[in-house]
Amino acid sequence: MIYQGKIFNNRKIVISRLLAYGFVKKAEQYIYSINLMENSFNLNVIIKETNEIEIKIIDIETNDEYTPVYVQSINGGFVGKIRKEYEAILSDIVEKCTIKDIFKSDYAKKIIKYIAEKYKDEPEYLWDKTPNNAVFREKSTEKWYAALLEVEKSKIGINEEGKIEIIDLKAAPDKIFSLVDNVNYLPGYHMNKKHWFTIKLDGSISIKTIYTLIDESFNIIKKK
Repeated sequence: MIYQGKIFNNRKIVISRLLAYGFVKKAEQYIYSINLMENSFNLNVIIKETNEIEIKIIDIETNDEYTPVYVQSINGGFVGKIRKEYEAILSDIVEKCTIKDIFKSDYAKKIIKYIAEKYKDEPEYLWDKTPNNAVFREKSTEKWYAALLEVEKSKIGINEEGKIEIIDLKAAPDKIFSLVDNVNYLPGYHMNKKHWFTIKLDGSISIKTIYTLIDESFNIIKKK
């Protein structure tokens, strides 16, 4: 059955973590098998390279697939126990084998990949009130050098409804003074505007320029 739950929503599967967890690659999918209910049932979790997730629950005694557990309207105690047990396993897989995949713009995805490859840093989601916002920090100082944020367009001076993804970066005050034009480069959103500036991730600034500015922001933190 294709898994219909929500625990994999906004999560990115990390293949190396799947393999470390115990998944086995077969053709274009990864399979994990574990017994449930004191070895009465077997759970197979199948993750395809398309990120489609399938589960199969087999009655070990009959070797038949136990389909009642897939029917959400069936809420009997026995079925409920099986469902609770396999959901706990899926939650553990999500925690140990995935990372958050919140940002949707092409630029944001490229930035996350660039930072991961060059600095080996992953986005950190620090705030319960704004779970879709993340920071990157330099390991030795633990200071932030970039922040990826999703904000209402109106909050950064765009006269439109809806949200936009932005990046906050650090720079020397004189550079920020020369950069900020309130069109392409904005004052640092929710940051000290003397030391931070903001770029909209809408293509107004080239991705290569953003990479260079990320490097400069990182180097400012690294020197301290």
